Amino acid sequence: MFGKKRKLVSEIDTLIGSVTKITGDVQFSSGLRVDGYVKGSISASTKNDKQHALLVLSEQGIVEGKIEVPYLVINGTVKGPIYSSENIELQPNAKITGDIYYKTIKIHQGAVVDGKMVCNENSQPEKLITYVASDNGQTEEGG
Repeated sequence: MFGKKRKLVSEIDTLIGSVTKITGDVQFSSGLRVDGYVKGSISASTKNDKQHALLVLSEQGIVEGKIEVPYLVINGTVKGPIYSSENIELQPNAKITGDIYYKTIKIHQGAVVDGKMVCNENSQPEKLITYVASDNGQTEEGG
């Protein structure tokens, strides 16, 4: 209660401006805002802040390629698959063409998705139970 608060999401420390066009993959480790155009994948790098990395795609932002980040806020256009290990927010002007894999998602009225939406909340498979017949014909539980 009185201890240090845990940092949930990084602050935005990098901006791809509205007149900027990038061809190639982009990796970041903290917070990234895209107001411009990126043709290539965007992913959180493998540095320490990866679990807190945040990508914000503004209304004028366009990404053509795969996005793989824990936290994502989209209000622009994405053409490609999206993988979020934590949280996605699709704001009213979001236009997604591609599949979305997420843990939690918030969709505002007006957002458009042309693709599958797959919840990955339970990333670990359930325990498999096998039954083995014993010598006396009864079954025993094994695992």
